[in-house]
Amino acid sequence: MHIVDVIIIVLYIVLTLGVGIWISKRASKGLDSYFLGGKSIKWYYLGLSNGSGMFDVSGTAWMVGVLFLYGAKSFMFMWIWPVWNQVFIMIFLAAWIRRSNIMTGSEWILTRFGDDRPGRASHLIVAIFAVIASIGFIAYFFEGVGKFMTIILPWDFSLISGDNILLTSDQSYALILIFLTTIYTIKGGMFSVVATEVLQYAIMVVAGVLVAIYAFVEVTDVQLYSIISEDWGAIFFDTNLKGTWTGKYEAFNTLVDTQGYKMFGAFIGMSLFKGFFASIAGPTPGFDMQRILSTKSVKEAAYMSGFTNLILFIPRYLLIGGVVVLALVFIAPDMASSASLSLADLEVILPKVINNHVPIGIKGLLLAGLLAAFMSTFSAFVNSSPAYIVNDIYKKYFKPTASDRHYIRVSHLASIVVVTLGVVMGFFADSINSITLWITSALYGGYVAANFLKWVWWRFNGWGYFWGMTSGLIIATLQFIVDKNKANFEVDTVMYHIAQIPTIYMFLVIFAVSLLGSILGTILTPATDMKTLKKFYANVRPWGLWNPVYKELNEEDNSFTKNSDFWSDMMNCVIGIVWQSSMILLPIYFMIRDYSMTLIAFVIFAITTAILKFTWLDKVRKYEN
Repeated sequence: MHIVDVIIIVLYIVLTLGVGIWISKRASKGLDSYFLGGKSIKWYYLGLSNGSGMFDVSGTAWMVGVLFLYGAKSFMFMWIWPVWNQVFIMIFLAAWIRRSNIMTGSEWILTRFGDDRPGRASHLIVAIFAVIASIGFIAYFFEGVGKFMTIILPWDFSLISGDNILLTSDQSYALILIFLTTIYTIKGGMFSVVATEVLQYAIMVVAGVLVAIYAFVEVTDVQLYSIISEDWGAIFFDTNLKGTWTGKYEAFNTLVDTQGYKMFGAFIGMSLFKGFFASIAGPTPGFDMQRILSTKSVKEAAYMSGFTNLILFIPRYLLIGGVVVLALVFIAPDMASSASLSLADLEVILPKVINNHVPIGIKGLLLAGLLAAFMSTFSAFVNSSPAYIVNDIYKKYFKPTASDRHYIRVSHLASIVVVTLGVVMGFFADSINSITLWITSALYGGYVAANFLKWVWWRFNGWGYFWGMTSGLIIATLQFIVDKNKANFEVDTVMYHIAQIPTIYMFLVIFAVSLLGSILGTILTPATDMKTLKKFYANVRPWGLWNPVYKELNEEDNSFTKNSDFWSDMMNCVIGIVWQSSMILLPIYFMIRDYSMTLIAFVIFAITTAILKFTWLDKVRKYEN
């Protein structure tokens, strides 16, 4: 690595730590200040912070791999997260969530089910889910950033004792970065996280634009189109996914056949099903929800969520597209000739391109940008998960009265525990892809059913929520254990065949078990107190099956009206999904020099933006502060 690149990276790390620690003094005023920034941070800063937190290095490495192998239609792979969640939040969920005026997602549950025994059971299980999800995401970041740094940096940090490797080099690098990021996150809470993430977002955008320009200058159209086919740039698909690589690149077709997405029609159908229910279920209780709750008002919560969509996808996919173009020309020939081509080769495309095919200066900025991506996402989870431990478990059940200083100290300890557990889980992860699929399919599968029903069905109660979430978490955990041990099952046994089912398709099983637990837990126990339901419905105003509650409120005040925005909200969500997809495809087509498709994507972006201005933005402006 050239000294110029080293200096850029060191300056970035020093600047980030300096800003995070300098601004941390503002976090000492109490829990609200520490976890939500005192609800005083501007919505556009929170939007930049939210977008920065989603710009993670593990996800970027994964997206580079799938775009490289599958081409433009890989934008649909994003649906398994699901990215639609951001559209549904922007259209209506941000307003529903922010009206609660509380600190965490699990505390919000008490406003829905009450503060009695079933309400507290539901409150506790969602806090546990939030912590488990954070641990899973930290493991995901640990696995990704370690692989990334090992290929980029020349120094071997392996820890060896005799013939035993105690720590590999990638694990050592990941631990160093996690330690540095944890310092300023624990010290400054939300203020430090937002301040550093705004800085990190700026660095990521500059890095992405520079890489895109360099790829445009360095790679000619002839070089690019001698490798990719017309089908590589197509977004239409058949029921079965066929590899489109030809000539000496046919080895990539074998990789397409073995990655579990061969039945592409079924995969897309599953992604659509999961995307709809997971999106209406709302954000998982993590950093995304914390940003919504940190806004000054309902109006600003909606603004922030829309702004996150707008600033995230185009710069991110300029970076991804630029890296893929360089990889197609400079790395694909060697990869295709490898005798041991595997998924692992896709996951290291990003660091290999940076290491060997990006010039001095730009390399340093890009490394700083990707470090920023890791640190911003990691810090967001480290800030959000202790809020659930301290506010929703420790404060509520163990020590309800104590000083703010005491609670903040406990949150520091909680942060360290969560990070440690996440790192331990990261040691056992096989790949970025395996942990991505576990989070998006198994863990989300246990979350979706109960959190979908809580919005739309008045009879759904605290016990239903508790048993729905609990059964989903149990099945998701069993799926993870079975997947980790699938090599140990005897061939042709029942457990062997279960272990071979791709994780994405296990979502249906986990969703069904969780839905059954939700419904049985509800119908076998009494309904939530009507007073609690009326207060919740009058405040949050969701649409759905709320007729008995609405009738009682209307009898008390005949001017009270029902939320009848379901169809308009759903139409806006469809438009928003097209809008979001155009922002992903626009930079991809631009980077592969398909200018006719670039123009089409831009026109779709412009039209959907104009429609949303009238159907969504003008409506949001009428919200009360």
